[in-house]
Amino acid sequence: MMMEASSWRLKKRASLHYSPGMNTSTALTCFSLTTENHIAHLVLSQPEAMNTMHPTFWRELDEVLTQLHKDGSARVLLISSTGKHFSAGMALETFAGAGALDDQSPEGRAAISDLLTGMQATFTKLETLRIPVIAAIQGGCIGGAVDMVTACCIRYATADAFFCIQEINIGMVADVGTLQRLPKLIPLGVVKELAYTGRRLPAQKALTYGLVNEVFDTQDAMLSAALQCAREIAAKPPVAIWGTKQVIHYARDHSVNDSLQQMGWVQGAIWSNAHVREAVNALKEKRRGDYPALTALKSFTEIGL
Repeated sequence: MMMEASSWRLKKRASLHYSPGMNTSTALTCFSLTTENHIAHLVLSQPEAMNTMHPTFWRELDEVLTQLHKDGSARVLLISSTGKHFSAGMALETFAGAGALDDQSPEGRAAISDLLTGMQATFTKLETLRIPVIAAIQGGCIGGAVDMVTACCIRYATADAFFCIQEINIGMVADVGTLQRLPKLIPLGVVKELAYTGRRLPAQKALTYGLVNEVFDTQDAMLSAALQCAREIAAKPPVAIWGTKQVIHYARDHSVNDSLQQMGWVQGAIWSNAHVREAVNALKEKRRGDYPALTALKSFTEIGL
């Protein structure tokens, strides 16, 4: 049963809402998006379809993440969902259409590879987004939804949540990031068990393995905690959060020595005496710090040289 929205929860909207500086009028059908107090909240909003991932879902998500990355006014992204399940993953009808995937020629199979590259790139945008991403997961997180949340920074779950690498149950290999990111998050033996069997991983076990940060009794409690975490992140200097995310992801994939060298480059690039003074003064005065937003990004063609 769907829970009633708490006072702060965002109502379902048909339009895409950005904070000032996000110049777009794109309508969303699979999501609602609002930005308040530097917190962007993206809500999967098709509970009647269990928030499955069809072509429109992918297109809208890619557009939203691209715009958030360019704009720079949001300091954290919270992703939540509606209905009984977070997401049932890829819509099966995506594969059922006539000629959806051509496996009869090398050219067709090459096209499958390029198609997957594009889908992988969308979820990678969660990882490379200039701001942290928090996922709030209720019910089923299935197939492509596991691909999605493993690319996020922080994962909260309800007690009834579960994770399932569904692809093996429908005769295929998980191919949009789960098998690449999940081994960085939980023990390899557990990954293999889930990937080979298609079993469900309950929230409490996911907490034990470190896949989720915390488990909550209700969706309201989870969303409140996720929002509180987002507020705390949004109160920090955006460029320091940017640098921290860069360094953590680099260290995950490189040696300690290489990561220490990269740390020096990042710190040297973004160090600000003014930010440190403001942070210290804000702590002493028990107030929120005042920091500049990340610079909005422009493509080379938009610079107008």
